[in-house]
Amino acid sequence: MATTPTQIILDTPAIDFRLPATDGRTYTLDDIAGEKGTVIVFICNHCPYVKAVIDRLVADARVLMREGVGFATICSNDAATYAEDSFSNMKQFAQAHEFPFPYLHDETQSVARAYGAVCTPDFFGYDRDRKLKYRGRLDEGRTTPPPAGTRRELVEALRAIAITGVAPPGQTPSVGCSIKWKATQG
Repeated sequence: MATTPTQIILDTPAIDFRLPATDGRTYTLDDIAGEKGTVIVFICNHCPYVKAVIDRLVADARVLMREGVGFATICSNDAATYAEDSFSNMKQFAQAHEFPFPYLHDETQSVARAYGAVCTPDFFGYDRDRKLKYRGRLDEGRTTPPPAGTRRELVEALRAIAITGVAPPGQTPSVGCSIKWKATQG
C-alpha cells in the first residue's frame, strides 16, 4: 500500500547519526554532508517504488554530488520480517546499482524515527546549514517510468537551494511503501 509523508516542517535541522554502510565503513552526518547541501533518502531493496526509481536516483545523485551536494541512502526496514532488506542484501543491491554514495543500515530504526521518515523512497534535502528545505520526490515517476521530459524535481530543488538557500514552493511529497517497523514489545 502506498504511503506519503504528511508532515513537512521546513528549516528543521538534520539529525546526526552514526551508521554502518555497505562499503564497510561507518558514517556520520558530518561524513556525508556536502559543501552546498545534503540529501538523505530512506530506501529499501524490496519496494517496487524504489526499484522503479533507483537508477534515476543514482544518476541524479551523481549529478548533485559533482555539484557539491552530499548524498546518502538509509535502509531502516525490519529485515527479520523483510529478508530482502537485510544488510547482506543491501550490499548486493548497492553493488548491482553502482551506488556512488553510502548506503547506510539503520537496524534500530532510530534514525528513521528521528527524521520522521515514513516511506521508501522518502527524500530529505538540506541546505549548507543542514536545515530541511526539500521534502519532495525525485520526479513524477512512481512504479513506472515518468513521461518524457519530466522535471528532475530533486535536482532542480537542490540546485536552487544551493544557490539561494530558499526552499522551492509547491513541493510534491514522495509516494512509496511504508517503512516496515519492528513490532514493539509492550
